[in-house]
Amino acid sequence: MSIFDGMNTSGSALTANRFKMDVISSNLANADTTRATLNEDGEWEPYRRKVVTQEPREANFNSFLQKAMNRTDSPGTGVRVQSVEADPAPFKQVFNPNHPDADENGYVAMPNVDPLKEMVNLMSTTRTYEANVTALNASKSMLMKALEIGR
Repeated sequence: MSIFDGMNTSGSALTANRFKMDVISSNLANADTTRATLNEDGEWEPYRRKVVTQEPREANFNSFLQKAMNRTDSPGTGVRVQSVEADPAPFKQVFNPNHPDADENGYVAMPNVDPLKEMVNLMSTTRTYEANVTALNASKSMLMKALEIGR
């Protein structure tokens, strides 16, 4: 076990959470974008919400067991971004016959982004980020105290 394992774990979480905050910010910024991508028919489609999935760097029990028995080098610890996927939820239909993207019935397909849900996700991710900053600072403080013992 390395003395930097705690810092590496917190650092990986900071990176993953920063990426997640960027994706959430993109969702919020595009909450009203009605023309974002072309579908397979060549028609414009509204922005589709993106969802970040995270996973542990070492997910199997055997790697942790081997590490505990000191039979291998320290496997990676922490978290990483597994994927960024489009949310398959249907688009919201809003009646606005004056909108340039309205269909023949006057309905406009709006993005499947719920700003309230995105703000809750953003606040939760921010709190997780802050907790990892606190853990990183605690690890740094412990290492500094350990260096002071050697004086």
